[in-house]
Amino acid sequence: MLDGSCCDRGYGDINRTVIRCTCGHRIVSKEVIQTGLYLSVLGPSLVYVRYRCGRCKRVGEKLVQEDAWDPSVLQTSLPKANESDRQRFEEMGDITPEEVIDFHFALERLTAEVDREAGRP
Repeated sequence: MLDGSCCDRGYGDINRTVIRCTCGHRIVSKEVIQTGLYLSVLGPSLVYVRYRCGRCKRVGEKLVQEDAWDPSVLQTSLPKANESDRQRFEEMGDITPEEVIDFHFALERLTAEVDREAGRP
């Protein structure tokens, strides 16, 4: 079984093979149980990846062609904050307890409004 997903859905190079569970979750290195290489004389060699999904907890495995395999696909890529964002967050300061309470009440009001629109009691 070859992994048919050949795009990363916005996480980098479009030609990288990405390992995904059947539930759709992207598999990262901390979820990988075992990797191995299947050498083939007649066909292409394959990389075997066994994983336990962090979302649905299923154990799965994928076979990926060796020439399409890039071990860096298992690394998470976090977006980099630019200097203007970093400066803006520093100017905001710490979150105060009053802000947390205000946010809590705002969420309660929003939830009540959504329930009212949906006709739920």
